[in-house]
Amino acid sequence: MMQKLKHNHLMNVHQAPLGPVQASSPLKFSDKLPASADVVIIGGGVIGLFSALYMQRNGLKVVVCEKGRVACEQSSRNWGWIRQHGRDRAELPIMMEATRLWEQVDQETNGRTGFKRGGLCYLASSEEKLEKRAQWLETAKECQLDTRLLSKAEIDRLIDKSARGNGAHEWVGATYTPSDARAEAWQAIPAIAELAQSKGVAIIENCAVRVLDIVGGEIKGVVTEQGMIKCEQVLLAAGAWSSLFAKRHGINIPQLSVRSTVCQTAALPEFYGGNAADENLAFRRRNDGGYNLAGGARSDCYVGRDSFRNFLKYLPVATAHLPDITLRPSAPKGFPDAWSTKRTWEGDAITPFEKMRVLDPEPNRKQVEAMRENFAKRFPSVGRPEIKHAWAGMIDVMPDIVPIVDRVPDLQGLIIATGMSGHGFGIGPGFGKIISEMVQGKIPAHNIKRFRFSRFTDGSKLEVGPDI
Repeated sequence: MMQKLKHNHLMNVHQAPLGPVQASSPLKFSDKLPASADVVIIGGGVIGLFSALYMQRNGLKVVVCEKGRVACEQSSRNWGWIRQHGRDRAELPIMMEATRLWEQVDQETNGRTGFKRGGLCYLASSEEKLEKRAQWLETAKECQLDTRLLSKAEIDRLIDKSARGNGAHEWVGATYTPSDARAEAWQAIPAIAELAQSKGVAIIENCAVRVLDIVGGEIKGVVTEQGMIKCEQVLLAAGAWSSLFAKRHGINIPQLSVRSTVCQTAALPEFYGGNAADENLAFRRRNDGGYNLAGGARSDCYVGRDSFRNFLKYLPVATAHLPDITLRPSAPKGFPDAWSTKRTWEGDAITPFEKMRVLDPEPNRKQVEAMRENFAKRFPSVGRPEIKHAWAGMIDVMPDIVPIVDRVPDLQGLIIATGMSGHGFGIGPGFGKIISEMVQGKIPAHNIKRFRFSRFTDGSKLEVGPDI
């Protein structure tokens, strides 16, 4: 009976407020479909919206088409970290600028993003793990980031020892970046959308882009469910749906999607005001007084056609992280890589994007209970927290855990920005600015060779980036 009551409790909180944007959320963005634009952006998430904002500021006429609701998928389902710490070397300069841009846009939205600098701490439960964490300090030093090592005593001062109590799980040390930050994802991205719209960006929810209008290898427009928009440039920033849309047009990208579960506690005393993670638990302070909890790098992978097609490319990273990955035999109906999901369609037909407006996977209930247990072991004085809300999102991943941000070589006018691998929320404004430079024909201010489209086919050795 206790198990049944516990399960029902979690089922009830899944629909609580202060979490991901839902399909049932009221339409907020319903601009008129224009006849033409300079750029059409497919996807109303963090990458698409920041790209739109910076494009508009450079004088471009931009339309954002979102099949469901702005930020309805991973952009409002992530941990809320704005993290420089532990980034891939090629991402770090972009992420450092992104952090400054987050602070700037928080001011422009009158604090509505929830941006706060509270630091990020990667905790180590063994000397071996600490040594592995410390290897990244060379990258931080090279980029003049304020990351440093913490001793056990310094951790006790940073994370209130009184909240831990006797018998708490011990950490031997940590790496710590004081300038790292956090924001409230569920409110931040809609606030960015409102800012972009107020500056002249057209944003249309419930408006799936069905197909690209291609003539002679060049983009001439897009066909949406509401009609045609003429344009010569398109940004595909559709997260977990990007691979399916690209494949319909003969473009292969080795992207998969994995389920990640997150939960929100009831209000708790503030024992640490930033972001932190060890081998089994990630936590960060929320502005409403609770904490977001996650199971570190743990995820669920649904096996589908793309899983088989890209098996060899993912073998190195899958082998390295086998304990953190749970394989599921098939995705639920309507998911991008579900066996029954259509891979081909015409511009006058209903598409998979319209059949599933919002990709809203059920959270992994066992992981939620494991988070509560792990939290109680680390903070015995606080105990098992009450869970107000639990949710999951489908993270778009790449075999080397860094995204594709590049023009498609064989299709003039198409830029793909996808496969953010769970890192897209924080770096969103940095890549948005880069993409804005790309559409203007400028050389980006940052080196983006690492994120090139061709790296999986040009014979390059796969270089796997950091996992979180």
